[in-house]
Amino acid sequence: MTRLRLRRVVHSSVLLEFDDYAILTDPWFSQLYGHHWGEAAGVALAELPKLTGVLSSHKDYDHFDMKTFASYQDKQVPMIVRKGSETIATEVGFTNVKGLETWQTAQLGPIKITATPAKHKEELGVPQNTYALQYRDKTVFFGGDTLLIPEFKEVAKRFPNIDVALLPINSLTIRPLGNKRVVMNAKDAATLASWLSPKVVIPIHYRYTPSWYRRPLIRFERKPELFVKAVTQQAPEVEVRVLVPGEVFEVKQTENLSLKT
Repeated sequence: MTRLRLRRVVHSSVLLEFDDYAILTDPWFSQLYGHHWGEAAGVALAELPKLTGVLSSHKDYDHFDMKTFASYQDKQVPMIVRKGSETIATEVGFTNVKGLETWQTAQLGPIKITATPAKHKEELGVPQNTYALQYRDKTVFFGGDTLLIPEFKEVAKRFPNIDVALLPINSLTIRPLGNKRVVMNAKDAATLASWLSPKVVIPIHYRYTPSWYRRPLIRFERKPELFVKAVTQQAPEVEVRVLVPGEVFEVKQTENLSLKT
């Protein structure tokens, strides 16, 4: 029986444990440069287990905080990042960093990683990956902080048995770019949940809070209840779990879901 446990850290950072193999997504362990978690982190950097690998969707500080993560002792821990972001990790001493483009694959230990489509801030030089993680009979989709794009319908075709989808929902909008939205809102994320049809969907990327001097530049939502309502309307067959930082969700069997704290 394959065990899958997910512990929400903060923002888009989630600790995934497939049996005894631990994957950390989008590490963010500090609050610098006007970026704040908006909630207490659920896992400290020093509390991390031995990691099988690290997965980063893109190079933004709040998704790839390598200056802080540099204190992680195992500099050979495998990392998969969006192609072009490798030097952010290698410059602070990490030696096993692989960049992927869309539909390329790699391994983090026994876990197969497929880089799937995404759209975020490509016109600003910030391309992004989402990812499908596969281990034995378990599949997790990690949404980084993408927008909704039609290419996700192809993801649903290629990965028809997703156990858990982690989807961003804060509708981040940049005012100086003509009010350009760069992250899904709750309704779009619910639409994606209806396309992917996971057994469980967990919202991420919704408590981020900028410093006062950045707030006039952006708009965002911080209400996961909007997502819960939207999923209930658009994909009632999909179970929604809202996790506070540090809370653990465990998928014990394909047909048996339980929540632990």
